[in-house]
Amino acid sequence: MSALGWELISTGGTARALRKAGLDVKDVADVTGFPEILDGRVKTLHPGVHGGLLARRDLPEHMEAIKKHGITPIDLVVVNLYPFRETAARKDVSRQDIVEQIDIGGPSMLRSAAKNFESVFVVVDPADYPRVLASIEANDEDVDLRFLLAEKVYAHTASYDSAIANWFAEQRQDLFPDTFTAALQKGQSLRYGENPGQAAAFYIEREGAGLAALKQRGGKELSFNNLLDLEGALLAIEPFGEQTACAIVKHTTPCGLAIGPTPLEAYKLALSCDPVSAFGSVIAFNKPVDEATADTVSGLFVECVVAPEFSDGAVEVLGRKKNLRVLEGTARWPSRSFDYKRVRGGVLVQERAPTVIDTTGWTTPTRRTPTPAELEDLLFAWRSVAAVKSNAIVLARGGMTIGIGAGQMSRVDAAFMAVHKAKLSGHLTAGAVLGSDAFFPFRDGVDQAAEAGVKAIVQPGGSVRDAEVVAAADEHGIAMVFTGKRLFRH
Repeated sequence: MSALGWELISTGGTARALRKAGLDVKDVADVTGFPEILDGRVKTLHPGVHGGLLARRDLPEHMEAIKKHGITPIDLVVVNLYPFRETAARKDVSRQDIVEQIDIGGPSMLRSAAKNFESVFVVVDPADYPRVLASIEANDEDVDLRFLLAEKVYAHTASYDSAIANWFAEQRQDLFPDTFTAALQKGQSLRYGENPGQAAAFYIEREGAGLAALKQRGGKELSFNNLLDLEGALLAIEPFGEQTACAIVKHTTPCGLAIGPTPLEAYKLALSCDPVSAFGSVIAFNKPVDEATADTVSGLFVECVVAPEFSDGAVEVLGRKKNLRVLEGTARWPSRSFDYKRVRGGVLVQERAPTVIDTTGWTTPTRRTPTPAELEDLLFAWRSVAAVKSNAIVLARGGMTIGIGAGQMSRVDAAFMAVHKAKLSGHLTAGAVLGSDAFFPFRDGVDQAAEAGVKAIVQPGGSVRDAEVVAAADEHGIAMVFTGKRLFRH
C-alpha cells in the first residue's frame, strides 16, 4: 500500500509489526491527538477516526465539516477482531481475561466503514485481500465488491456479538436466554435441497465443526440428503463407544446396525438386517476401514461411507466407484450444542439427546428378570432404537438388529413392521429381544412381540396402562425392563 502512495495508520502491536516489516506507519494517537488510554481500551473511539470513516465524499457539507476540524478521510479499513471465541474456548483462562478479549474499537470502525461502503473499502476476511488490492491498483469503482465487503462486515460483527452474548448466558447458566442467537457461516453451497428445484446450502457453526471436520477422499460432492443421512449414521454408532460398530442408514434412520469383532463382521451383520433397504444407503463405521472391508462394501450401491480412517488400499478400492462419497475423520458435536427444528415463524430449540446410553436407572417390573445374555442384547437394542425414527421398535439378538420398525403412526404397527422385516430377511425372531423408544400404550404390542417369540423387552415405562402391559409380559414369560427415559426421535 505504501508503494501505491497510501498512508498507513495503525495502533499499538499492529503498528510495531508493520514497522518491523519495513513499512512507514502513523500511530492512531497522531491522528486523534489523544493517546491510547486505559490499557488500550480506548484508542480509535474518536471523531478523528470515525469522522474520516463516515464522511460522505459526495456531500460537500460533510467534506467541509471534516476539513474544518482537521480530519482526513480514511479510505480503507482492515480489522482482525480480538480472538474472543478462541480465548473463551480455553480452559486455563480467567473470566477477566476473556472479557478483555471483547473488541470494542474494532467492530465500531468496521461498522462505520461499512456504512460508508461507497467510499471506504472495509475488509474482515483475509481471503479478500487480493481482490481489494487488485481493485485499488486498477483504480476502479467496483461498487459490487464494496457492497459485498460491507455485507461481510455486518455478518462478521453479528457473529462476534452472538458469541459474546452466548458466553454471558453460559456464565449465568441460562440455557435458554430471552434472545437466542445462533451465528452460522456458509460451509458450502449444495446442488439442491431435498428435491431438485429447492436451493440449499450447508452452514456451519465454525470452521471444522461437526460434519465440516470430515475430509472427503473420494466421490462426487455431498448433497443435502447425504448430509442428513451422515448425521443419522453417526448418531446411530455414537452410543457404542469402544465397541466396533457399523450403521447402515436410509432416510436418516438405520435399516441395519451391529457390533462385531471387526468392521467387516459388523458390516455383514448390519447388512443382514435389511439388505434390500440398504441399497443407496449411507454407511458409518466407528473404527478404521481396511481394504477387505472396503472391497465387501463396494459390492453394494452406497451413497456415502464414513469412518475415522481408511487405509490407502480401502480408498483405492472405494475410489473405483466414481460416485461413492468417502468421508474420513471424526465429526464431533461442539460443546453446548443444541438441536434445532424449524417451524413456521420460529425455531424450536432443545438440548441434544444424550450420547451416553447405559443401564443406569433400569428397573424390572416383571416376575422374570433378564438373563445376562438378554441384558446385553437389551442394552444393544436400547442404544439402537435411539437412532430410529419414532414410533420405533427394534428387534435384536447377538449384537445386531434383525428387524426395525420405524416412523409408524402406532407402536403396534412399528412392532409388526419390525417382525415383518426380520422374517423377510430370513431371521428367526424366537429368542430375540425388543427395544421400544417410548412406552407401550396398550398390551397389544407386547402380545405381538410374544407371538414372534420375543423373550425380553426394554422400554421407558410411564404409561397409565403400565400394569396392564407388565401383566401381559408376565403372562407370556417375557422379562421386561423399564429405563425411565424416553428416546423419542420425531
